[in-house]
Amino acid sequence: MKQNRRWQRILFLSLLSITVFAPLVFVSYRLKSITPVGRREFIEELSNFRHRTNDLRLNAVEQENGEGLKGPRLILFKEGESNSVVRDHPSDETDGKKKTVDFSGIDGNNHKNMGEQVIVSQRTTANAKDQDLTANQLADKRDFKPPLSKGEKNSKVQPDRATDVKIKEIRDKIIQAKAYLNSAPPGSNSQIVKELRARMRELERAVGDAIKDKDLSKGALRRLKPMEAALYKASRVFNNCPAIATKLRAMNYNTEEQVQAQKNQASYLMHLAARTTPKGLHCLSMRLTSEYFALDPENRQMPNQQNYNDPNLNHYVVFSDNVLASAVVVNSTIHSSKEPENIVFHVVTDSLNYPAISMWFLLNAQSTATIQIQNIDDMDVLPLDYDQLLMKQKSSDPRFISTLNHARFYLPDIFPGLNKIVVLDHDVVVQRDLSRLWSIDMKGKVVGAVETCQEGEPSFHSMSSFINFSDAWVAGKFNPKACTWAFGMNLVDLEEWRRQKLTSTYIKYFNLGTKRPLWKAGSLPIGWLTFYRQTFPLDKRWHVMGLGRESGGVKTVDIEQAAVIHYDGIMKPWLDIGIGKYKRYWNIHVPYHHSYLQQCNIQA
Repeated sequence: MKQNRRWQRILFLSLLSITVFAPLVFVSYRLKSITPVGRREFIEELSNFRHRTNDLRLNAVEQENGEGLKGPRLILFKEGESNSVVRDHPSDETDGKKKTVDFSGIDGNNHKNMGEQVIVSQRTTANAKDQDLTANQLADKRDFKPPLSKGEKNSKVQPDRATDVKIKEIRDKIIQAKAYLNSAPPGSNSQIVKELRARMRELERAVGDAIKDKDLSKGALRRLKPMEAALYKASRVFNNCPAIATKLRAMNYNTEEQVQAQKNQASYLMHLAARTTPKGLHCLSMRLTSEYFALDPENRQMPNQQNYNDPNLNHYVVFSDNVLASAVVVNSTIHSSKEPENIVFHVVTDSLNYPAISMWFLLNAQSTATIQIQNIDDMDVLPLDYDQLLMKQKSSDPRFISTLNHARFYLPDIFPGLNKIVVLDHDVVVQRDLSRLWSIDMKGKVVGAVETCQEGEPSFHSMSSFINFSDAWVAGKFNPKACTWAFGMNLVDLEEWRRQKLTSTYIKYFNLGTKRPLWKAGSLPIGWLTFYRQTFPLDKRWHVMGLGRESGGVKTVDIEQAAVIHYDGIMKPWLDIGIGKYKRYWNIHVPYHHSYLQQCNIQA
């Protein structure tokens, strides 16, 4: 019996010894099998278990009993003319490492005069010296930013601008490593080459797609020092500075070529997207066309046809092959008008889109305004060989050589019974009543337009950028410094146009342009020449441009005050490449609830 008890005790003590020493053996083996950096991270994870538990416990107290907790201790101090507040959060005192310092109450005038910027950031320190820093010392080590407004609540304020200094440094180190590896002899497999490759792979994995320092992990920063050590060794081995410089120049040249190729491809794809009809718009046009031909001929007539040629009403015209775009122009103009019953809107399109546009306005007829749909191909105002003449402009963009783009130069022939008319592009939105345009005295000028010759503005254009002034005929007749103006919203005096026979002038200049390169393709430069010294400048608030160009930078206040906003450029609001912050002004006039739009999956 005694012998059995003795063996039981020995077995029990053996099992107890195994449970005690096995974890120690496992941890020591684990530390031996990982790299120095990984060993340091593993030890930190073990040592942080207690602090994580404390943090979780404190968070639970704050969430459940937050009302009963005491507020943070405030330390006020005055430095110069600005008061600052240092808040020591209770949760920060548990680990003795993290402190959040908030600066507020800075005089706005002093800030503006001194050009200071306040940046409030969290700082983690491990030594007691940093814990004992006074409030003044902390303030000296931080930049300044403007104070928060009274209504803002921000318990943890982050910097407004995250720096990317470390990111740049890491990427520079990777480039240096590549340069040294390219300088190594072919097939070299030396220790320094292996180390450089290993360090480079580590850094590339650690950085990933990060673009700001705040996105970096602690492991990425720790791997920077081993890379620096490897680069130092490489500089001692590969010490041929001219060869390294040559490699770096070659790498820089190749990178620049790649960037330029990417830019060219992006530009090509953007222009391709601008020239392509979206699937939803194509679907809408097809549905409307089929519905139009299903109607009886007597049901295809628009109402109020007696107003079409009444010179006492306010006439507008838009040349468009886009159903949705023309609908937005008409809807926004009528809804912004104080007297919509005085509006007559002429929508001029081509044979292909005439049925769809006609059906849209038949289904969505306006009860007050008058709308007329016209087919430019059924008119006898254009020359028979006009399409062939347009093709001679040799433009890769079909919009520039379309009949509708140049038909505006035949306005007196298209509307022989009218005296004045307002021409709108189909990529505009009307936000204000335009009836006051008819009371403007144009002082004998033919076209009223907003000027675009102010340098520094988003709408700036110069004559020399579109017109070939190296041609002797152009240089002798026109001034390259003459002020330019914009199509998109134009008041046109048709009587003065007929008196000066400007359509004949346009045809003369157009024929000259087909024989030699006088200007870039499109109607804008030839319009500047046709109406040279025949334009009346309108106030800039009538027409704001740049909403269809990425580099536009149009101010919100200018958009809100504008009578007409113009999405000039390739980023049209009905395309996926349209600029999101400007699309909302166009979307509010699109009836997305319409059954046809929903069936064609056209969404905001």
